[in-house]
Amino acid sequence: MMKPETEVELSEMVRGAAGPLRIVGGGTRPVGRASGEVLSTVGLSGISLYEPGALTIVAGAGTPLREIEAALKVENQRLPFEPMLHGAILGTEGESTIGGVVAANISGPRRIQAGACRDSLIGVRFVDGRGDIIKNGGRVMKNVTGYDLVKLMAGSWGTLGVLSEVAFKVLPGIEATLTVEVSGLDDVAAVAAMSAALGSPFEVSGAAHDPDSGKTMLRLEGFTDSVTYRGERLSAVLRPFGDVAVSDATDWIEVRDGVKFAGGTGDLWRISVKPSDGPKVGGALDGAKLLYDWGGGLVWAEVAIGTDVRGALNGMVRHATLVRGVGAGPVFESEVGVLARVSDGLRAQFDPRGILNAGMMG
Repeated sequence: MMKPETEVELSEMVRGAAGPLRIVGGGTRPVGRASGEVLSTVGLSGISLYEPGALTIVAGAGTPLREIEAALKVENQRLPFEPMLHGAILGTEGESTIGGVVAANISGPRRIQAGACRDSLIGVRFVDGRGDIIKNGGRVMKNVTGYDLVKLMAGSWGTLGVLSEVAFKVLPGIEATLTVEVSGLDDVAAVAAMSAALGSPFEVSGAAHDPDSGKTMLRLEGFTDSVTYRGERLSAVLRPFGDVAVSDATDWIEVRDGVKFAGGTGDLWRISVKPSDGPKVGGALDGAKLLYDWGGGLVWAEVAIGTDVRGALNGMVRHATLVRGVGAGPVFESEVGVLARVSDGLRAQFDPRGILNAGMMG
């Protein structure tokens, strides 16, 4: 295993690679089918800059997510996008790294309010497939004019470059949290209730539905008095849908990390759709174990091994990713038309040898 301790070492290792490299951070989310010699980023660790007054933090890609969150907590601050931990659903151990979070654009329930990981990312440094060190903006060793490198790297799964450093804008911490629950709704009614809540002025920061427990959950966060007031008003909005109760927010880690799928033996899919199509996904995947997040726009579905999920959703506008299991077809959606040409062009630009996480998208 290759384990650089500095960005220069990383550059030299990539430049000198004789074949494909499989890029890993903490190894907690082994999604995809990349092959090659393992190149670990865990040696590129440490917070290099944290300015609480400027709401900015900069860290090496191999820095454990836990370390980032602990440093922010001391100053009553947080990452806005509530990154998911995949250990429960994938049965992995170890430490999730901040570079891995960026590479996969990992975003939790708060995405509906605060945006995705890429929306909080304000800077990157990485090594491309040639071994060149690239920085987004500022003083550069190499600049690639015309590309928004931050947006390109977030969610590229290590196929365009190996992250060495990332920078984020952060937000103040949260004083109070509560969850307004509606019980006994079917999937269609649940999505309608979540849509009503998200369309209200009460700043919902989480909207999820678990068909197995029958709970539809709407989260409110902020100052205590504000949360209490908004909880009362949101409860009134939701009463026409069913029985309403207010509780603490202990279920949100379970929603964020998909805990209900831990230990499962079926294929686990992550399916993004427009929220109104969420129940259609559930209906098309008869017998699946389901969890709806993002107001119905994100559907987690555990199905029998080898189920052709994309075939079952044929004609529906969606993006389906195989997170765990065997599946049918590629792990990620196949790119076609203009998108395929753009993606091929980007890979040719940043990794002309095709050595970075080769086969990842297959």
